[in-house]
Amino acid sequence: MVSLEAPAQRVICLYGAFSELFVAMGLEDRLVARTLADEDLPVLKGLPSVGTHMRPSLELIIGLRPDLVIQLAGRKESAQTVDALRRHGLNVAVFNPTSFTELFEAILAMGRMAGAEEQAQSLVVNLSGRLAAVAESLEGPNRSPDSRPRVFFEVRSPSLLAAGRGGIVNDIILRAGGENAVQSGNKLVRLGEEGLIGLDPDVYVVQQGPMNRNPLPPKDRPLYSQLRAVAQGRVLVVDEGLFSRSGPRAVEAVERLASFLHPERICNNKDLQ
Repeated sequence: MVSLEAPAQRVICLYGAFSELFVAMGLEDRLVARTLADEDLPVLKGLPSVGTHMRPSLELIIGLRPDLVIQLAGRKESAQTVDALRRHGLNVAVFNPTSFTELFEAILAMGRMAGAEEQAQSLVVNLSGRLAAVAESLEGPNRSPDSRPRVFFEVRSPSLLAAGRGGIVNDIILRAGGENAVQSGNKLVRLGEEGLIGLDPDVYVVQQGPMNRNPLPPKDRPLYSQLRAVAQGRVLVVDEGLFSRSGPRAVEAVERLASFLHPERICNNKDLQ
């Protein structure tokens, strides 16, 4: 963990979801830059861009004189960026939250580095309370132990890429009352159509965003009509920004997916409306 002499006042998050966390903590005034992928967030739009998450401009970052840079771990390119920035004497913290437990730990750590422990704790209490409300709605009498529908989450198509059990999507599915139909412990899993048909999930979720622009509806794809989820109309199109980013909006993803998987339990809970 990075040790700072004083609370960070000039912060650059090279992963947009981490910028969202600072905004959610009320610390947007600490952010001095954004990445190209974050221009759709109004509060960040006026900030200078340092490039992409994977290949940011080192010169721009250094020129902005941040006292803290925060990066997402997990890819070779991001690790190279971290090493280069540290060689230039910058403080760089790295996180890779693959579950809500790890996400909350990251929030608290960022809060400590910014000298905003109270704001961080308040955000964690709020988000964990919303997750608890979903869990409470999903519990109750007459709930069968096998009532978790098997969910397939499409990250990208064609060249089908699915969410495995090694990322935040898996925890979103679990907390929404589902089970990931993909057994692999990897974050991302490549599958052929035969493999997908063999899984035959109860629910098919398609993310739409930079990784999966304008995906063809599953009902219009050859062979997909064989899937139970497609035949029964159990297909949900979701925002990539909600479901595939380890940030505060991941809780909204749980709420939305839970209402789709279990409308009979969620629709009556006013806290989740």
